Amino acid sequence: MLLYLHGFKSSPQSAKAQQLKAIAEAQGVPFACPQLAVSAAETVGILEALIAANGNAVTLVGSSLGGHYATWLAERHGCKAVLVNPAVLAHLSLEPFLGPQTHYHSGEAFEFTQRHIDELRALDLPAITRPERYWLLAEEGDEVLDYRHAVARYAGAKQTLLPGGDHSFTRWVDYLPQIIAFSRGAPEGGRG
Repeated sequence: MLLYLHGFKSSPQSAKAQQLKAIAEAQGVPFACPQLAVSAAETVGILEALIAANGNAVTLVGSSLGGHYATWLAERHGCKAVLVNPAVLAHLSLEPFLGPQTHYHSGEAFEFTQRHIDELRALDLPAITRPERYWLLAEEGDEVLDYRHAVARYAGAKQTLLPGGDHSFTRWVDYLPQIIAFSRGAPEGGRG
């Protein structure tokens, strides 16, 4: 199963989620993209239940904040993970967003609090243990997150680092077939 984890304030209605869902379904790959909660603790509960229901036969695909969750879950459950412009230091990256926020697709308002930051900090990992389980997709033009943090965090993993672009990962559709192939294949290391 492909389990897509969207970014902060995003949803299963995002273009990336919908595009990945379409190609997964066309190729007969089970797909899930739940609405992630504002609370990291609640989000982890939702995601761990999905992983358990699929016998850990899951490839995680995490974008931005979803990459933070995907890394933690991959380490905990031995899953493979594709990380798209991931938030490596999520609690620091999201501190500027403390206060009232609005979800992009639903328009629903919510309050992002220090408790939410603390829950994200609790999921920080000092390092990944099996780089062969990971594939980093990053664009150097990401205006939100410094791609160099991701390059360092996922050292030894397959890394696709592209010039230009932005935080949305502008070349997303170009990599969808390879994401499906990665999910079906044995983990591999190296740079790509």
